[in-house]
This record gives sequence, structure tokens and C-alpha cells, in this order.
Amino acid sequence: MRGDACRPTLGADVDWPLFLRLVRFHRIQGLAWHALAEMRAEIPDEVAGALADDAAEIAAANLRSAIECRGILADFDENEMPVLFLKGLTMGALAYGNASIKVGIDIDLLVAEDHCAQAARLLEGRGYELLYPGWSATPERLSSWHRRHKESVWRRPAERLHLDLHTRLSDNRALLPSLDVRSPCQSVAVAAGVALPTLATDELFAYLCVHGASSAWFRLKWIADFAGFLHGRSGEELDRLYRRSQDLGAGRAAGQALLLAHALFQSLEQNLALRESLELDRANRWLCNSALRQLAIGTEPSEPTERFLGTAKIHLTQFALLPGLGFKLSELARQARIRG
Repeated sequence: MRGDACRPTLGADVDWPLFLRLVRFHRIQGLAWHALAEMRAEIPDEVAGALADDAAEIAAANLRSAIECRGILADFDENEMPVLFLKGLTMGALAYGNASIKVGIDIDLLVAEDHCAQAARLLEGRGYELLYPGWSATPERLSSWHRRHKESVWRRPAERLHLDLHTRLSDNRALLPSLDVRSPCQSVAVAAGVALPTLATDELFAYLCVHGASSAWFRLKWIADFAGFLHGRSGEELDRLYRRSQDLGAGRAAGQALLLAHALFQSLEQNLALRESLELDRANRWLCNSALRQLAIGTEPSEPTERFLGTAKIHLTQFALLPGLGFKLSELARQARIRG
């Protein structure tokens, strides 16, 4: 069959205002508009216009971000400081082959912990100011902060640019302990004339799993990116990526991510034996189901901080990411320190 005979259609009972609220909450407007390219005539004009406007704003913001990232990279290269760009534009290019359709709320930089103060001076030279923690960024105080936290948050008010400065990849140092800015990397083209360094495939897989697990995958954007990153990979490569993630210290975050991606996008279709193996671990199943509940909770989209015990349920899942009492005690201490 050809043409309209095999063209998918949208159901007449779609709640379009709710659909728009959902895609905006999950930050997938650009992905949704791109995916609905052949069905846009079936979308009510008001919703179609809103999605088109959002997608155009996302593309424009990503272009501005690409130009800024090129400048940041040049500054770091000039000062002979290694830097990696996490998620954002590089993830959009790797997952979808198009960096312009993925929402990027901020720029995520990974630097060496001992370069933290120097990186801060470079950012200040580009017009950034420290937003979180909310005090002046003296080298001593900032270095002390980064010994206890994986990131600080910066902004350049004139362009409404936000940047997260990372000195490690996980909240708990027991996860991904060997990964840092000097880990294997790759260069990814994100715009004409702009290529940015990010983690190599194996290391990026492990990082994406841990990053998503840190928030129990409550936003669809993250698992969609992860599934896009996996798309087209063979069953053998999926198995290798999982095994490597265990060597790198991703723990059960990798099992949770793979099972969740399969539940939503059939990502393990090429390796159902791996899915069955992961499901044998009751903790993996619980972590996956917890993430699914976060994605589907309530009749209206809302931030976890707006729900009763919303963040508590997310924090609870983090205790299961590695087996053993030692990890659970270290995670309890970390969460208590943050709340204190």
C-alpha cells in the first residue's frame, strides 16, 4: 500500500489543550512538531500554531547556544583547559541527527575539579554571574562548594543564558567514580562550523543512565533522548553498552534506563534476552516502575516539588542505584547534607 492508505492518523478524541500542556511540561515541543509533520492538518489551528512557535523558538535558542558554546570552547582551548559539553546540543545531534529540535534549558560544562576556579574566571569574563549557590564566587568558596556538590549554576542576564558548571558527573561519588573531563570523548557537529566535545559512546551511555536516574526520569524528554541515542544499535552493542556501564559504576541506573526505554519505545527489541536478564533483578523492576509512575502521575502535568511527597519518592529511588549497605549510608548522608 502507498500514499494516504498507509498514512497514520490521529484519533478524533485527542484532548489537544492537554496534549499541548503535556508536551510543554515534558519539554518535547520540537520533537512533537517534527514527529507530527505529516499529520499537522489534523491538529487544531491554535495548538498547531503554538507548537510551531515553540519549535521555532527552540531552534533559534539552540542556534544562539551553539554560537555561545563555540566561544566558550575557544576560551577553554586558549587557556589549555579540557572541557566537555554534556547533554544539550550534542545529545540532540546524536539522538536525532538534528540539534535544533531538542529543548536545551541550559549549557552543561564538565571541567576538572582542580580547574574549577579558573573556569569560573573564564565564565565571568564572558559576562556570567554565579546564581547558585547565592554568594560571591571567590576561588576558595567555589572550590569548597564543588568538593561537596557536582555543579554550580551560572547565568548571563543580558541574553538569559544559563550554564551549569560540573566538576563531576554524579551526585554520589560512588556512581561513575572513574569518569571525568579526561575520559574518552568524541567531537559532535551541532551546527554549521560548530563541533563540540562530549563523552565517548560508552561513557555517555553510562552517564545518561545515571543522570536520568537522579530525577527518576520524571520528564519524558530525558528518556526520549536516551531511546533516540540507542535507536538503530544492534543487540550485541546494547549488551556491550550495558556491561561496560557496570564497569564504569552506573549500577542499577543502567537497568532502570534500559527497561524504561523498552517500556516506552521498545528499545530492547533487538536483545530481548537482555531485557529478561534485567527484569530478574527485583530492584531493576521497582526502579523502572517508579519512573513510569513519575511520568504518568496525575491528570495534569506538574513538577515533583508541587506534588505531595513528590521529591521524596524520587530521593527514595536513589538508594537502590547500587547494592550494599555502604552505598545506602553514603546516600543517606549526602541527602541529609543537602537538606541541611
